[in-house]
Amino acid sequence: MLSFFLSFFFFSTSTSTLNLSSTSQTGSYGSTKRYKSFPRLTRANETTLVGAGGELSDFQYLQDLLEELNADDFCADDGLQRTPASLCSYLTRVLYNRRSKFDPLWNSLVVAGVDQSDGKPFLGAVSMLGVKYEDGHVATGFGAHLARPLFREKHSPTMSRADAEALMKEALAVCYYRDKQSINKFQIAVVATKEGAGVEVQIGEPFALATEWGYDAFVHPSAHAVGTW
Repeated sequence: MLSFFLSFFFFSTSTSTLNLSSTSQTGSYGSTKRYKSFPRLTRANETTLVGAGGELSDFQYLQDLLEELNADDFCADDGLQRTPASLCSYLTRVLYNRRSKFDPLWNSLVVAGVDQSDGKPFLGAVSMLGVKYEDGHVATGFGAHLARPLFREKHSPTMSRADAEALMKEALAVCYYRDKQSINKFQIAVVATKEGAGVEVQIGEPFALATEWGYDAFVHPSAHAVGTW
């Protein structure tokens, strides 16, 4: 089951720091859009969000592993939990281990969160080969080619939440128009921290983008193509 793309970036305002993320909800079987309401954002713990593109059942397996880590933290009863950076490193090791056994997990992952100890945002991406990197904005799939140029041009660590969501929706629209396997159904999630309020992971409800298909090239695709009907 192949999925669409993920886009993430972080920004901060004077009183809060946020990681903003978005995904489509498509699950395709070959060229068949088999699942149209598959959430690919999961709350790893109280401070961390994980999103996945690629094979859906492999993502469910990774979700089970994260739940086991949370159970271990609960049983330890020491008041500590894994940071976003440590979870990203853990997932990197898992994917690298499976790749080394020639039985890879076919996922591209993004880990977003805020470290409670110092309030710093974390944003990292992990490939199916177990290679990770950290940046101010990351993406997978088509988003890595089409969304990140927009982020490089318009993203700012000091932008407002409204401007950040507008940029994210612009990137989603660019990718949606150009991927025949996509559907117009997305989720946006935010990992936010405010002074004295701790960290909160918010996963929004699915929504559709406003699109425009009335362009002449869409209505008459063969108008300027010699030798077509």
